[in-house]
Amino acid sequence: MRILPASDHKRMPWKNGKGETVEIAVFPEAASVDDFDWRISMATVAEDGPFSVFADIDRTLSILTGDGIELSVEGEPDRVLRPDTPPHAFPADAVTSARLLSGPITDLNVMTRRGKFIHGVTMLPASERVITSNGSDVTLVLPTSDLVLKDGTLLGAYDAILLHPGDSEIELSQAPSSRTFLVRIASRQKASVSLQV
Repeated sequence: MRILPASDHKRMPWKNGKGETVEIAVFPEAASVDDFDWRISMATVAEDGPFSVFADIDRTLSILTGDGIELSVEGEPDRVLRPDTPPHAFPADAVTSARLLSGPITDLNVMTRRGKFIHGVTMLPASERVITSNGSDVTLVLPTSDLVLKDGTLLGAYDAILLHPGDSEIELSQAPSSRTFLVRIASRQKASVSLQV
């Protein structure tokens, strides 16, 4: 198990230069926005506009804070995403834009290179306490508020826990009103692995 403190997350400009992203984890570790195999990040969207285009990348978007957005993805019906709606998966190389519903939002982005990796993003129910790697290459737990592990470790908002195969399971203690995201990433060869809770 590895803890990734929010204070250590890397800040960088969006690929299209119209905002800033906060990188939580990336593989390979020295990869740029052009050559990563997978990437987990957060971004604040303060105005309507286009998303960056990433060739051969699959993407899942979740709303962390704010009212929400109306997402327009080429080839799909427009949809509204709010903090209480399920994460939405779409191709990152499709032309995409967002319209704010009411003020800025912060979102969670999970991206994997098509043909190499697959991923799944879920909101953990408060009743879900024990997390394992579940056969995934990478499992990441991201709380949006304080979270306590069974061993007494206290995580703040957006401190992340990274698990790899062979790591011991972790047990969470979260309030019923808390929102914690679970990200699972697996190589394409492990397509049969469950990427959900």
